[in-house]
Amino acid sequence: MMATSKHNSVLLAAVLIAAAVLFSAIPSTHSAASASTPKKPRLGVSTVPSQVAVDAGSVGFASVVFPLYGDVYPHGLYYASMSIGDPPKPYFLDVDTGSDLTWLQCDAPCVRCSKGPHPLYKPTKNKLVPCQDPLCEAVQRATGMRDENGCEPNQQCDYVVGYADQGSSTGVLVRDGFTLRFSNGSLARPRLAFGCGYDQQGIGPNAPAPTDGVLGLGRGKSSILSQLSDARLTRNVVGHCLGRHGGGYLFFGDGLVPRSGVTWSPMARTTVLAKYYSPGQASIYFGSKSLGVRQQQMVFDSGSSFTYFALQPYQSLLNAITKDLSGKPIKETHEDRALPVCWKGPKAFKSIFDVKTYFKSLVLNFVNGKKAFMEIPPENYLIVTDHGNACLGILNGTEVGLKDLNLIGDISMQDLMVVYNNENQQIGWIRGSCDRLPNADDDDDDNGFKSEGGHFEPQFLYQISVLPLLFNNQ
Repeated sequence: MMATSKHNSVLLAAVLIAAAVLFSAIPSTHSAASASTPKKPRLGVSTVPSQVAVDAGSVGFASVVFPLYGDVYPHGLYYASMSIGDPPKPYFLDVDTGSDLTWLQCDAPCVRCSKGPHPLYKPTKNKLVPCQDPLCEAVQRATGMRDENGCEPNQQCDYVVGYADQGSSTGVLVRDGFTLRFSNGSLARPRLAFGCGYDQQGIGPNAPAPTDGVLGLGRGKSSILSQLSDARLTRNVVGHCLGRHGGGYLFFGDGLVPRSGVTWSPMARTTVLAKYYSPGQASIYFGSKSLGVRQQQMVFDSGSSFTYFALQPYQSLLNAITKDLSGKPIKETHEDRALPVCWKGPKAFKSIFDVKTYFKSLVLNFVNGKKAFMEIPPENYLIVTDHGNACLGILNGTEVGLKDLNLIGDISMQDLMVVYNNENQQIGWIRGSCDRLPNADDDDDDNGFKSEGGHFEPQFLYQISVLPLLFNNQ
C-alpha cells in the first residue's frame, strides 16, 4: 500500500522516553482492510544499498516460493508466513509491492501494539542497525528525520513511517536472520534489515490484527527483495499470483517466470512514478468504448485491497456502467455498506459468476508497451457480499489523497501472475489459475509453465493447503 511519511517531533519525543528501556523509535503498522473499511494505498521510501550477511554459504541465483493466504473479501489482504530470528519463529506479513520497508510489531517494549497472530518479535541490542549505516541514512532522510548534522556515531536507527490510511509505525531498524528454502534445495539464513515497530497508530490496542507486520517488496534498496539481490541470492525479480478463492503464491527470483505468453511493459522512469511499480500511462476502455478521459498514470500495488481511479476516470466509469445497466434487471442499492457502490438483482447473487454477465470488461492500454493490454473482467472489479449484492471494487482515489495516480489493487490482480522484473525494468502479467504452487527453476522449456494462447498451466509441485485464518478465531 502506498505510504507517505510524516515526522511529528513532539509525538516522537514522547515515544522515545516511553520506550527507553531498550531503544527508541520504530516505524508503525498499517491498519488491516475489511469489507467495510477498504485498505488504502501506501507509498514506500527508497533507500540505498546496505550490506547483507549470509549465515549459510551462497546459494547462487535461485528462486524461493511462498504460499499466500487471505483474500480480497472479506479479509482484504494477502499475506505470507516468514521465519525470522534465531531460533526462527513464524510471522505473518502483509505482501506489499507498494512500499519498501518490511517491519514487525515488536516488544522493545511495545508502546502501542495490537494483538497479532503470533507473539511480538523480541529484538536484542546486538541486532540494532547503527544510524551511520547507509540504509539508515536513506530511510531517515526520506522521512525527514535526519538533518544536515547527520547522527551521533553508534546510535540506533530510529524511524517513523506513515501510511495514506492514516496509520503509522514508529520504531528502529534491526538485522536478523530470514530462513529461506530455495528452489535448488539450498537453505540460507541471510541477515536482512527490517523495522522493529513498537508504536502502531491506526488500530486500537485491543483490536486483533490479521498479520504481524508488512513485507515491503518495492523498488527501493531497503526492500527485502533488493537486499536478497544485493547478496546475490536471487535475481531482482518478484512476482505474485493472487487466488480468486483465496491463497496463491509469492516468489523471489526469475525461476517461475514463463518464457512465453507474458505481456510486458517497461517500468515508468518519470520522477513521479520511478519509485513505484508502474507501467506508466494507460488509456481506459469499458467494453470496446473509451471512457473519454486522458491517459492515466497506473501503479501496481499488492498492498491495496481494491483498485483506485482518480476522480475523472472514476466518475466516467460510474457513468458508463450506469448507462450500460439501463434496462437490465439489476439496480443500485444503498442497503449494503460493504463498499460505496453496490447493485442487487432479482434475487441474491451467490457468486461473482451470477453477476458478471450484466457487466463488461475494462481494458487498460499501456502506451509505453508494445500491445501491452490488460483486461480486467467483471470478476476482477466486482465482489459479491454476504448480502448477495454486487459491489464495485474500484474506488475514488482522489478521496484518499492519491491525486492523479491510479492503483491496480488486489481485486484486479486475482488469477493473474504479475511479475516485477527490476533486472530488465519491466512489469509483466499472464492470466491463469493461482490455486497451486508451480515448480520453480524447472528444467523444461517453459520453466514449469505450459503457455497456450496467452494462458498458462503450471506444472504442480504440490497443492496449496490454505492455513486457517487464525485472526478469525480471536
